[in-house]
Amino acid sequence: MKRRSWLAAVMMSAAAVSMPALAADEAPDALVKRVSAEVLAAIKADPAIQAGDVNRIMALVDTKIMPNVNFARMTSSAVGRYWRQATPEQQKQLQDEFKTLLVRTYSGALGEVKDQTLTFRPMRSKPEDTEVVVRSEVRGKGDPVQLDYRMEKTPSGWKIYDLNVLGVWLVETYRTQFAQEIGAKGIDGLIASLVQRNKSNTAKAS
Repeated sequence: MKRRSWLAAVMMSAAAVSMPALAADEAPDALVKRVSAEVLAAIKADPAIQAGDVNRIMALVDTKIMPNVNFARMTSSAVGRYWRQATPEQQKQLQDEFKTLLVRTYSGALGEVKDQTLTFRPMRSKPEDTEVVVRSEVRGKGDPVQLDYRMEKTPSGWKIYDLNVLGVWLVETYRTQFAQEIGAKGIDGLIASLVQRNKSNTAKAS
């Protein structure tokens, strides 16, 4: 499970650092290849991130990652059919807490990035496609690990909206958890649960 954690962290980060001037025209697989190399290099060069400095990681997410991820879609997909029942304020709270949950859950795992490299499989897509899957593998010690990205084409370029580690899509995993929480306690109950989990993760990190 620890192995999956650092992979998810790398995955979130690799979805990230881009040059705005290139983003609108860059092919989805080229975008992921370039930013993966940049982010892995940045992680390896930053002792604070390797040590799990949450503030540094949150800053990286806010300034570099979020502009290249459709986090609204990621959150609404994770909440599923209940999303439409949520008020705009509840939707904002869910998105904020979900982002914090993901970052804080995987922050310590960033320090596990050592000598891993990414290799990419040929992408099968048509020029008119608006949604694609970029498939890659993480290679290091042990067997290669599957790492895939679901991406959509937007007016401002390609955005990532779901991630797959070891055959498990992130959004689908959380959708099951969130549905159980909402079924038992409602949308406000899910928000309260996320807030509590984030407080717990903060306490562990401090």
